[in-house]
Amino acid sequence: MIQHPEAKKRIPKPPWLKRRLPTGSAYEKVRKLLEENRLHTVCQEAKCPNIWECFSRQTATFLIMGPRCTRDCGFCSVAHGPLTPPDPGEPFRVAEAVKHLGLQYVVVTSVTRDDLDDGGAGFFSETVNKIHRAAPDAKVEVLIPDFRGNADSLRLILDARISVLNHNLETVPRLYSLARPGADYQQSLELIRRVGRYRPRVPVKSGLMLGLGESTEEILKTLLDLRNAGCNLLTLGQYLQPTSRHLPVERFIPPEEFDRWRRTALEMGFTEAASGPLVRSSYHAKELYLACSQTVSRDGFYGVPFPKEQS
Repeated sequence: MIQHPEAKKRIPKPPWLKRRLPTGSAYEKVRKLLEENRLHTVCQEAKCPNIWECFSRQTATFLIMGPRCTRDCGFCSVAHGPLTPPDPGEPFRVAEAVKHLGLQYVVVTSVTRDDLDDGGAGFFSETVNKIHRAAPDAKVEVLIPDFRGNADSLRLILDARISVLNHNLETVPRLYSLARPGADYQQSLELIRRVGRYRPRVPVKSGLMLGLGESTEEILKTLLDLRNAGCNLLTLGQYLQPTSRHLPVERFIPPEEFDRWRRTALEMGFTEAASGPLVRSSYHAKELYLACSQTVSRDGFYGVPFPKEQS
């Protein structure tokens, strides 16, 4: 990756981001199983700060279609090109890992594959279907890219038996040219809207990184955009600069401010929100799903009515 023009020397992490790393047999069991089955996790590729905790609880977010991405976002440590065709045996190996670990809740995500006609939607669908055959009682959440706005790709995934559809906005519109130069804010919002039109009983989840230089007003407007698009579940976490080549951290947000954002999100009508310095897209995913599944109404909609647009 070429050094990002906005990159600079990293500022020291505050005390609330320093944590003792747990160890144990459960962590090693997951790590070894992934290595033996040639499987990737976003936990490893994206250097997630919660990897030790999640592995120790025998949970992982499977990263399908290879460890390399067609895009080169300024915040992300996942490798960029060259690409290889998706491994046709990978969906079976993911399903077998889910069965072997006895997972009851599974998150499947992918690198962005703009080189594929459907963006990899068919591969997602096949992976979900194989998980259900290997572990019939497992719930599956998918964390998907934008598929360049391809509605047919989204339908293909929604036709699989998924429990949650997750698509992250990542940041506020003003910062897209820096953080997500290959993405489009309105296109991602439209993807979220379409889920409600196609499959209103499927909860929709999205997330933001904070600390890239966004203002309070920009965060509020983005949360309102998400809520009005039909998003039910929200994750808010601290952006951490992976390397000196990536976008710098402009500010470390203290835990009490994350607590305030969670209260704000719930007041806006989000069914549940996970908000904290170390929160990531799949952190405590099962708990967020359970919170949402308990609020489904008989007419198929989740949560409370959407808030009115603010002037």
